[in-house]
Order: sequence, then structure tokens, then C-alpha cells
Amino acid sequence: MTKERITLGKFGEDLARERLKDLGYRILKENYRCSLGEIDLVARDGDVLVFVEIKTRKNQSLGQVKEAVNRKKQTQLSKVALAYMKSNNFWGCKARFDVVAIRLIDGEKEIEIIKDAFELAF
Repeated sequence: MTKERITLGKFGEDLARERLKDLGYRILKENYRCSLGEIDLVARDGDVLVFVEIKTRKNQSLGQVKEAVNRKKQTQLSKVALAYMKSNNFWGCKARFDVVAIRLIDGEKEIEIIKDAFELAF
């Protein structure tokens, strides 16, 4: 991964985190990693545990950004989410997957939060 891409991803994660906090989400964990992969953010939205995938792109439509969370990515995120729930004793807790799509173009920022973006996938 290039340094520019890492910087862009970090910038997007910072934007997403602040927007989610403004909406009342309580961030529990950033960049949760296990042997199965990584989830960008784990948060609480009221009584719901939320697993958040953040996608940041330049010069692409928001539709293209959202499409980056394809079926393969959904399956991987589902496995990591279940591992998080198991290791942190969240069994039985309501949970969902949100996607934050961020588009940066000409100094402008478009941020779209897709709540309950997909179902648990295997």
C-alpha cells in the first residue's frame, strides 16, 4: 500500500469518526484486528453494537465508493465482527454493519453513512 493511500485512508477514518460522534455514536474500538481481518470502527449507537467499514476515495462517485464493500468484503467483515463479539462477550447484543463512504474531490468532502448496509454474511 502506498504512503498516499495510507494517508488518504487515515484522513477518511478521522472524518468518519468525527461525523459518527456528532451523530451520537460512541466509539468503542478503532482498527480492531484479529487473525480473520480488521474492522475500521466498532461503536455503539444507542443499544446497538455497530461495525463500521470506511471507504475513502478521490475522483470517484459515491456509488463507486460504496460498491467497494462487495460480497467478499461483507463476508470477511462478518467473520471479524463475530470474533469481536465472542472475545468481548457481546453475544445476544443487537448488532449491525454500517458503511461510511467518503468522496474527496477538489477540496470538497462528501460523506454518506449507510446504516444497516448489509446483513451478516458467510
